[in-house]
Amino acid sequence: MNKTKLPLLKHNGVNYLLPFIIITVCFALWGFANDITNPMVKAFSKIFRMNVTQGALVQLAFYGGYFAMAFPAAIFIKKFSYKAGILLGLALYAAGAFLFFPAMMSGNYYPFLAAYFVLTCGLSFLETSANPYILTMGPEENATRRLNMAQAFNPIGSLMGMFVAMNFIQARLNPMSTAERAVLSDPEFEAMKQSDLSILIAPYLAIGLVVLAMFLIILIARMPKNGDADKSLHFGATLKRIFSIPNYRQGVIAQFFYVGAQIMCWTFIIQYGTRVFMGQGMEEQAAEVLSQKYNIAAMIIFCVSRLIATYLMKFFDPGKMLRVFAIAAGIFTLGVILFQNIWGLYCLVAVSACMSLMFPTIYGIALKGMGYDAKFGAAGLIMAILGGSVLPPVQAAIIDLGTIGVSFPAVNASFILPFICFVVVAWYGTQAYNRSKINMTA
Repeated sequence: MNKTKLPLLKHNGVNYLLPFIIITVCFALWGFANDITNPMVKAFSKIFRMNVTQGALVQLAFYGGYFAMAFPAAIFIKKFSYKAGILLGLALYAAGAFLFFPAMMSGNYYPFLAAYFVLTCGLSFLETSANPYILTMGPEENATRRLNMAQAFNPIGSLMGMFVAMNFIQARLNPMSTAERAVLSDPEFEAMKQSDLSILIAPYLAIGLVVLAMFLIILIARMPKNGDADKSLHFGATLKRIFSIPNYRQGVIAQFFYVGAQIMCWTFIIQYGTRVFMGQGMEEQAAEVLSQKYNIAAMIIFCVSRLIATYLMKFFDPGKMLRVFAIAAGIFTLGVILFQNIWGLYCLVAVSACMSLMFPTIYGIALKGMGYDAKFGAAGLIMAILGGSVLPPVQAAIIDLGTIGVSFPAVNASFILPFICFVVVAWYGTQAYNRSKINMTA
């Protein structure tokens, strides 16, 4: 145990409380976008009469934007500032949200994917800027704990996104089941589709207005210029330097698998819970809404667990905590696979408690001690969010099989992918912890 008594938000006589609060609001904003989107895989599948794999293209477009824009964001931030990167991120976020209106008018699926892509290009700028910016707002020794605290507000936004998705989208869509929609005539289908799409886009247009308001607040606010002094660009040399650091190199790999696991567990809890509840005789829409309630419960547990983990990080090594939480997540995931009843859903909810500290802890360990290189280092870790784009469609393809063998539910079997992801995260936690012990004894 290594308790630190350093102040969390003061350094060299500067108090970072106000800018910390302002930037932390952005964590909630991208949490909202992430978790209003996860249930849309199921919603779009029903609205456009698609299978789960086609619906999962939402995640491919969503997290593809993170991947595509991460290094351009880093170059922009390096040339200008963290504040400029956050402002551009908010502008793109709002633009993507407003593009949902012309997408609805088109009546086609793919313009929605384009809107998601633009929106998440903005999120890529936001996360590439905000995460390392938070790390600079105090002593480096407790930077990982500070980022965990800021990230604790991310699931608050996520909860709001889930709540809005459940009450203002899922519960208001036409209750006709997937099977019933499949036999509608073309005119009937088109009328229902336009009605459902008008319901779906409303929350996105509203969040676009909120993001614009946040843009104006940050535009006029005085923000610290930490990490903005060095404007030089040595792209190749910087990449070579940062990828020579084991904690960073392995951290990018771990982040890819962690984000993939998180998105799979939060996206396909709808399919998992729907199978469980429909097996009890419940109608499809009611089963989907109830499954979303379990998803909200999972996010509440995630939020509480992150606060607890942030406190415990005062006493325990981050790498050690990461390993313990990842092993526990793997054990619960085995329960998700093996149980075919409500206990499997309980295990899936419990996984969220274990995931709570993973993203910011991997991030903090990987960027520790990087200084000005943190901007490019952050870009690599944001590109690793591609795991949330690549892995869910693979899981969706497994779910579309229906059953494995004679009668084993494919949705259960599909959670072998998150299990593998947690094994990788546990490996990274072990490696980071072992290196920290070596550094302490050196």
